[in-house]
Amino acid sequence: MLRVLVLEDDADLRTILCELLSLSGADGCVSAGTVAELKGKHTEALGCGLALLDINLGAGVPSGLDAYRWLKDNGYAGRTVFLTGHARSHPLVREVLELTHVQVLSKPIESKVLLALVRDSSYGTGTA
Repeated sequence: MLRVLVLEDDADLRTILCELLSLSGADGCVSAGTVAELKGKHTEALGCGLALLDINLGAGVPSGLDAYRWLKDNGYAGRTVFLTGHARSHPLVREVLELTHVQVLSKPIESKVLLALVRDSSYGTGTA
């Protein structure tokens, strides 16, 4: 069973991502629009096998990078994929690109890419 965490500040995009993930074979979607909301879903979030984190959640608020650090500090062991609409020269994107064991995808993300993420993450958890 693969549950996916989606952290995205755009509510419509968050809904569409969860629907596409479900159609791609994910068994559940835990969604949040902010890091504070994510922290409120502590147990659900940490139980996900795949996390899709928007890098930039808006000016003056914690970023997807902050969420990643919080997840790791709390024992998250799943796969992490960052989503961004920014150029690779953006400071947050550059910082994420320095991390190991994460993937960075540009928005808009194609449905076939989501399908592959779910499929590959399911194999990694032994649930496929």
